[in-house]
Amino acid sequence: MIRVRLAFLAVVLGGCLIVWKIGHIQFVEGDRWKQRAEDIGMQYRTVKATRGNIYAGDKSLLATSLPFYKIALDPTIAKSDVYKAGIDSLAMLLSRHFNDRPATYYKRKINDARIAKKRYVVLNNERIDYQEKKKMQDWPIFREGRMGGGVIFEKVDVRYKPFKALASRTVGYLNADNYGAGLEYSFNDILSGKNGEALFQKIAGGAWKPVQDASDIRPEDGFDIETTIDINIQDVAESALLKTLQRTNAAYGTVVVMEVATGHIKAMSNLSRRGDTNDYYENYNYAVGQQGLTEPGSTFKLLSMIALLEETSISLSDTIDTGDGNYRFYDRIMRDSKEGGYGKITVKEAFELSSNVAISRLVDENFGAKPQKYVDYIHKMKMGEPLNFQLTGEGKPYVKTPGAKNWYGTTLPWMSIGYEVQMTPLQTLTLYNAIANEGKMVKPIIVKQISKAQKVIETFDTEVLNPKIASTETLDKVKTLLEGVVENGTAKNVRNANYKIAGKTGTARKLENGRYVQKYYTSFAGYFPAENPKYSAIVVIDSPKGWAVYGSDVSAPVFKEIADKIYSQDLNLNEIYFTKNDYKPDPTEFPVIQAGHFEDLNMICNLLGISNHYNGAEPWVKSRVVNNAIEWKANQVESPIMPDVLGMTLRDALYVLENKGITVHHQGKGRVKSQSLAYGAKIQKGTNVYLTLN
Repeated sequence: MIRVRLAFLAVVLGGCLIVWKIGHIQFVEGDRWKQRAEDIGMQYRTVKATRGNIYAGDKSLLATSLPFYKIALDPTIAKSDVYKAGIDSLAMLLSRHFNDRPATYYKRKINDARIAKKRYVVLNNERIDYQEKKKMQDWPIFREGRMGGGVIFEKVDVRYKPFKALASRTVGYLNADNYGAGLEYSFNDILSGKNGEALFQKIAGGAWKPVQDASDIRPEDGFDIETTIDINIQDVAESALLKTLQRTNAAYGTVVVMEVATGHIKAMSNLSRRGDTNDYYENYNYAVGQQGLTEPGSTFKLLSMIALLEETSISLSDTIDTGDGNYRFYDRIMRDSKEGGYGKITVKEAFELSSNVAISRLVDENFGAKPQKYVDYIHKMKMGEPLNFQLTGEGKPYVKTPGAKNWYGTTLPWMSIGYEVQMTPLQTLTLYNAIANEGKMVKPIIVKQISKAQKVIETFDTEVLNPKIASTETLDKVKTLLEGVVENGTAKNVRNANYKIAGKTGTARKLENGRYVQKYYTSFAGYFPAENPKYSAIVVIDSPKGWAVYGSDVSAPVFKEIADKIYSQDLNLNEIYFTKNDYKPDPTEFPVIQAGHFEDLNMICNLLGISNHYNGAEPWVKSRVVNNAIEWKANQVESPIMPDVLGMTLRDALYVLENKGITVHHQGKGRVKSQSLAYGAKIQKGTNVYLTLN
């Protein structure tokens, strides 16, 4: 019994000792342990630098970091008189701004935190922009600043794309793990800048509150990059591609437009179908990346013709018998797309009509005993290795080697027409661009300079990959062939009366699970104007559906639409056209100036010394002649009705109408003589208008 009592007494005494110790720590040693906890909770943490901007070629912003702020408060800072005088007004202003809780909620939240001596309370998780921050800095209590009122505006940079989805995959992204795609990822080291450090204090709930400290290291903002992208051409390319993808319900499509002389990428669009819908978005860069690496089909026949013309004495007028369109190479049959074949045709016709039998026979007959010689031409024209393009993730071309285990007797003839090799669209375009550039092969460029605060840090000049890929004689012949494809061959549906297009169609069957299936990879690669090339482009549409699924039916019309719109908008191209056609105005005739944009027409009149008068403010005008002078009259084209485009050039008419979402069809050349919808008619997006020019 005594032992039990002693044990019980020991337990009671032990419990009392624990209670006493807790009380002593809480009330006697409390301040010391709180300070210790605060010391432990202090930590230098990373302060992210503001990310650099990405610009288009005309300095338009493609991506920028906008400053947003999270509002927090140290409610213990403000003096009693400041706090009492301002808390009601502050609570009311917070309630009105966020419109989510009554003023009483905000007052109670701040009061409770002040009473509990909390040093950090987030007032609302919704971020505010810079203008809102400036406004809030004048609010009661907040106007005392961080040291006098306790307000904390924590900056959070948010990446913003002013053009939204336009070129979104090319611009790219970067996630929280510093992984991503496009320019954002490829130039991350340049754009990201150098992070700083600041002292933070860990508070209840695991949040970190910034603490001002003299030893803080300020972050260094990132550099800006300026791309070669032309926003107008990008918009034209993306719109034309999207329209055809939706019409054909294709798997994906890509367009690249390049400036011939410099290799500057003016547009790069990649659109993939979203699931089973008819909605398309930029999900992967097929123009450059590994997934875009595929058998190019007949666009590769250009390389075969260059090799033949360089290596042999073959003439474009030589003939070859394609028979009934079927020709056996060992155990496989090469077939032409035309039922019954083309019979006996010239080499020129073989290329223009894209005869598989003719091209493969010519290559096999001339290179069959020396296949390495043919493969050497592939590498000479830089089609066998990556371009080392500025975007990360470039696909590596696949070219077989003679003598390897996977080289068969049928490899060379099939390779000659674009099978058993794999290229990216950008690689194919680089070859076509070299033809347009008098044989000089230049490396494609999409970033032309790095800068900071108007100061250029680094520039990327045009790099020549091969000063001349073929002899001048060969180049002249293949130019004739490429123009012939459009004038007489598989792409004659894209002929244009105003300027010439040169290029080649491509249609390759898709390889799935080791077998070729009835799905097609369609393409068109070329340049324009053929007589004085300024732009080259490639259009690829993968797995289109419907009865017309060849490159001439699907990809070539997209190329033409893009070329037409660029041509109509580029004054330099129009100047080239008139120069090439020896256009000279008659000084004795009053020039035809009917309608258009006032600044353009006013400049022309002033250059020609023609008196002209305008008192209006509308940018678009119509003209009338008064005593050998022009009097301008405002032309209302901005209203939501069908505008009057009579007398305008095609370039101006397209600009006005397509900005209203109107689909334009036109014929003839000169100025608009008639429009199918009269001025003032109701219109809606997708309305079709037919223009006759004369």
